[in-house]
Amino acid sequence: MKIRITTVFLSAAMVLWLFTGCGVYSAASGRVDENIKQVFVEYLENMTAEPNLGVDMSDYIVRAIQIDNTLKIVDEGDADSIISGKVMRYHLQEVFAKENLTVNEFQVQIAVLLNFTVRSTGETIFKNKRFTGTGNYVTGESDEENARNEAVGEIVRDILAQVVEGW
Repeated sequence: MKIRITTVFLSAAMVLWLFTGCGVYSAASGRVDENIKQVFVEYLENMTAEPNLGVDMSDYIVRAIQIDNTLKIVDEGDADSIISGKVMRYHLQEVFAKENLTVNEFQVQIAVLLNFTVRSTGETIFKNKRFTGTGNYVTGESDEENARNEAVGEIVRDILAQVVEGW
């Protein structure tokens, strides 16, 4: 009886692994246009009052591209394509108050406008494309930095989806 349960469990695990692991890898790797494979990410212009947000967002985008590993981050001179843009908004707002009207939940909202250009042809994969992200935190349980990271994570996932799968 134990052998049968173990075999069923292992078979189910292998099927799950095949459909989740291999399927995602092979679908993404075949779609990359060679004209954009090496990408340079410019520091984003920060149009907000939040210090260093343009540099931070650029660094997050670079890290996400490196982790995804479909495209390669290179110096500007070696780049086939360039990602550039601006951080347009950083907003912290109250989203929930207790019965005594003290606010205990906040939301961070970040918006960026990005351009993705092929250097050799001047073709624009996308221009002034708006990416937004939000993150919430409850006072005493988390903080603004965690909510900011959550918002940035949403933006970076959307950017990767657009850059790697967008054409």
